[in-house]
Amino acid sequence: MNIRIILATLIVLSAAVFTNAQTVEKKSLTIEGAKKVIAGSVAYAKKNNAPGGVIAVVDEGGNLMALERLDGTFAAGANISIGKARTAVLFKRPTKAFEDIIKNGRTAMVALPDAYFTPLQGGVPITIDGQIVGGVGVSGAASAQQDEELAMAGANVFAEAKASDTMPASKQPVLFFDAKQVSTSFSTGSALLDGSDRNYMVHTSRRDKPGLAEIHTLDTDIIYVMEGTATFVTGGSAAEAKEIAPNEIRGSRIEGGETRQLTKGDVIIVPNGTPHWFKEVGGAFLYYTIKVR
Repeated sequence: MNIRIILATLIVLSAAVFTNAQTVEKKSLTIEGAKKVIAGSVAYAKKNNAPGGVIAVVDEGGNLMALERLDGTFAAGANISIGKARTAVLFKRPTKAFEDIIKNGRTAMVALPDAYFTPLQGGVPITIDGQIVGGVGVSGAASAQQDEELAMAGANVFAEAKASDTMPASKQPVLFFDAKQVSTSFSTGSALLDGSDRNYMVHTSRRDKPGLAEIHTLDTDIIYVMEGTATFVTGGSAAEAKEIAPNEIRGSRIEGGETRQLTKGDVIIVPNGTPHWFKEVGGAFLYYTIKVR
């Protein structure tokens, strides 16, 4: 009798183990989690001076959970953001992929119902421990690229939180550049320290003639003049502006703005998104540029 009981118990336990092996713990997005996604996008927008935008978060079924509209956003932004978020989660891919597919000629995809498909850049799936639990969509920022950046900032909040909980704080090494290295770098004008694994860069910049108007959408420039003089213009608007690389815009000149004469020892800080231009340069002009992102 005892043997039968033992055998029966083993069979039940074996069945339970087998059943558990065929299932996984299902993750889901809570209202608190949806609000956390929006907070991550809003924080990124404020940090990078993003002009407006609507942030929408949907669950794994594409149902709206939370939405926030920043000041200065056009009225239709809410519906577009919801559509982007729904598309990202239902198709399990960033919406930029579909925009690119259509641009490359597969226009038949535009026939999909609008309620389920918004092929515009700015929608990103939200993933927790490898499972897609929802989607976030952003519309109405400065550009389609910035829409996607805001969406990614929101979607990444859970990965960042997990990393901070499980990974020890890294210790950055002390960096030293001797006078010869610095002098050599200034002779050509180059990056003394690139931005790998850090949110800043150090450039030993050199100018012998005027340059193009510049706008860095992410980087703030801290400029310290070492040698020479220059006429420097900030603000206003860049004429004939075009994007030459992600988050980098160049123009032929600046119209309007504020003009200053820079000389040795001067320091000027140019916030990200601000047009700036070395209009005139008197001979060799050497300066440190600290780029902070």
